[in-house]
Amino acid sequence: MAEEQVLVVPTALLHEIGLFQGLERNVDRYLPRLLDPHVLDFRPRSAMELDPTFKQIIPYVVLRHGDRIFHYRRGKGAGEKRLHALRSLGIGGHINPGDRASGDPYRQGLLRELKEEVRIEGAWNEQRIGLINDDSLPVGKVHLGIVHVFDLETPRVERREADLMDAGFASIDELIADRTGFETWSQFVLDHLANVRTLETKGRVER
Repeated sequence: MAEEQVLVVPTALLHEIGLFQGLERNVDRYLPRLLDPHVLDFRPRSAMELDPTFKQIIPYVVLRHGDRIFHYRRGKGAGEKRLHALRSLGIGGHINPGDRASGDPYRQGLLRELKEEVRIEGAWNEQRIGLINDDSLPVGKVHLGIVHVFDLETPRVERREADLMDAGFASIDELIADRTGFETWSQFVLDHLANVRTLETKGRVER
């Protein structure tokens, strides 16, 4: 069986544009260069998991309905062994060569991963809110996340992937209360969403 090939970008390019830790909101500064077909490559996943000179590109989709966020716990069969048993907000995964058929492997890979892991009833509005980099952990040193928030018309989401354990919706306050139980990428997203809500609430009070 052929080894899985995954989409990567040289880590040196991230340093050139501007290295960051956590969630970076300025997607327009980063994505045109990071998703430039001339710098992207598909390489064996086993090698890339141990090679911090490359970053594996991961779409990270957060499903939201009002103030409630979809969350789950990673089961033992999930792809990334280093994240087992941690809670997560993100739906997504690696981009593979088969995703090139549409001409935009990143977008095709995002939609494929979403369809493989969950079934969403109803429409949604999508926004890309930032990029995530976490060089504090071995798994973070070899991955780069692009965060999308899908605001759902209805909270009807059914898991298709068995390793999305204890899945459901909860308020931001409920999730923040167990912040340390989440993988670091989800912690960054939770902090951002909580800060945005605080600023919005303050603005309404001041008005």
